[in-house]
Amino acid sequence: MKLYTGFENQRILVLGLAKSGVSVAKLLNDLGAFVTVNDQKPLEENPQAQELVEAGIRVITGSHPLELFEESFACLVKNPGIPYSNPMIEKAIELGLPVYTEIEVAYRILEGNLIGITGSNGKTTTTTITSMILAEEFKNQKVFAAGNIGLPLSQLAETSTPSDFYVTELSSFQLMGIEEFKPKIAAILNLSTAHIDYHGTREAYIEAKLRITENQKESDFLVYNADDAELSQLVKTISAAKLIPFSRTKALTLGAYSDEENLYFNGEKVISRTSIQVPGEQNVENILAAIAITKLLGVSNQAIQTAVEAFKGVKHRTQFVAEINSRRFYNDSKATNITATQTALRSFGNKDIVLIAGGLDRGNGFEDLIPDLSSVETMVVYGQTKDKLREAAETAHIPTIIQVDKLNQAVNLAYQNSQEGDIVLFSPACASWDQYENFEIRGDEFIQLVEQIANLEQ
Repeated sequence: MKLYTGFENQRILVLGLAKSGVSVAKLLNDLGAFVTVNDQKPLEENPQAQELVEAGIRVITGSHPLELFEESFACLVKNPGIPYSNPMIEKAIELGLPVYTEIEVAYRILEGNLIGITGSNGKTTTTTITSMILAEEFKNQKVFAAGNIGLPLSQLAETSTPSDFYVTELSSFQLMGIEEFKPKIAAILNLSTAHIDYHGTREAYIEAKLRITENQKESDFLVYNADDAELSQLVKTISAAKLIPFSRTKALTLGAYSDEENLYFNGEKVISRTSIQVPGEQNVENILAAIAITKLLGVSNQAIQTAVEAFKGVKHRTQFVAEINSRRFYNDSKATNITATQTALRSFGNKDIVLIAGGLDRGNGFEDLIPDLSSVETMVVYGQTKDKLREAAETAHIPTIIQVDKLNQAVNLAYQNSQEGDIVLFSPACASWDQYENFEIRGDEFIQLVEQIANLEQ
């Protein structure tokens, strides 16, 4: 790790726990800061807080007392999911305190090759493929998939070395809290409307995404989707980095692109499409982004081919679960917005689909989803958004529409109303937080429910 003394003897408030909060609290403590951790959950119900207490770190739980700010903190480090409307965040900003997320703290001491990947959709897949390619090429070096996937950067930073690779999935929430953070290679995969409940406006959301490149210099690289017209214009005006495009629709002299047979970089064939084992054109885009990133790092075509052929998909992202009586079940729980569900539906072409959707009501409608429902024969809707999704299904003239409250009801009825050859797709188009702590737990329940059906049908 790099020598950094900027946090030494500084009073720092860490707000919120989860993996990143625990990791950054321990890191700051190791860097000589006087750390105070504040978390809403009471201590007796909070094993993460108990862990920090045992490590000798000051922890205050059960509420968010504004009186804490009488202690003159140097900065606040927040859990990315805590909104800026939180009274503690508002107070910190009022007092002029820097408000960071853990990636900023980690960056100050991180050594190695830092790659940052963001976008509205495809981050996890691209991060996974990129890390697999690098691990295949650089077998004697450490490659980490970090950030929203894998381990928090703050858990890895203390043991970082110059030869390491850190392929880091970055959300808009994380990028809101940076100051110096700068990837050597950044990638923006696409831009759509998401997280308006957090950011307030689409413009604020996009501004947060673009922060991934705000500190980049001419010696750095920004990989971007040239098929996204809005993104293509924005990067040309806000980034000082060398721009490396990728495109699924047109040939490029610089960057990565595909035709009906192959994927290329700077005009050279890298792999054939037959190497790709996951369905959907969105995965061609994800692989093109990974090719652009890894070719900038000198990776061979053979390493890319080997890794891409080994990649069978990411859990919760159009993940094949099982085939039961000629029905194929797919788990796309990571589809927390309309765009992701549109992408999943398009992956299956004209095959008959039984769609399960629903979740947290963020105030948006589902009109944009209607054109992509043409292949849906049955739609099962649940959760807070079930009424809105039913309206969209009725407008799309879906033959069978079923409305329930819970996912377990939805899965059983989806199976009962399916036919041989159907795709049963769980792609919620909504966040999970109406009934689940996160999309992973939601997706795991879907997998368990499908397994229960499979056992009964044996």
